[in-house]
Amino acid sequence: MLNRHARGFFTSLFTPLARWLLKVGISPDAVTVAGTAGVILGGLVLYPLGYLWWGSVGVAFFAFSDVVDGIMARLQGRSGGWGNFLDSTLDRLADGAIFAGLAIWFFTGGEDAAIGTAAVICLVLGMVVSYARAKAESLGYQASVGIAERAERLASVLLIAGLTGLGLPAVVLFATLILLALASVVTIVQRMATVRKQAMAEAEGTGI
Repeated sequence: MLNRHARGFFTSLFTPLARWLLKVGISPDAVTVAGTAGVILGGLVLYPLGYLWWGSVGVAFFAFSDVVDGIMARLQGRSGGWGNFLDSTLDRLADGAIFAGLAIWFFTGGEDAAIGTAAVICLVLGMVVSYARAKAESLGYQASVGIAERAERLASVLLIAGLTGLGLPAVVLFATLILLALASVVTIVQRMATVRKQAMAEAEGTGI
């Protein structure tokens, strides 16, 4: 949902930057890799050290590369399979780094195993959410539905984790992670139901 509503705004905002990067010879793939490296740095270095605010700021900054590289590819007329594959694969690494970094901190210096466990659960469920869509599309179905798509999950965890670093009670982050986990479960069920409906209609249409 957030993806659809924000896409137009951010496309307009970052198109000049995308044009400039192409002009100086930087490729969309380079932006994708650099952005992912920045997210991983924030997630697996700053978060485990307890810098929740700066970690969230850093991750959010580099996460915008996911918008910029897409604009660059469209400007070049390169909307082929390789770019989509690279982007989706590195997105999984970035997502894992964010939740793993939070888990590491709260299992160690943060001394809150409940939050650490919730972060691990969100990591696993988030991967399943993404996999369900990818697998569906590889089979020719559509599964871009659900109440907890990637943008919503990341925006929520980055905001609350960052505010926790500024003094927000940790229980708010715990509650947020629990809600994200529940929303991810609902999204997985929604995607499974959507694909099943398409598969059943296909089977009826072919007389299977």
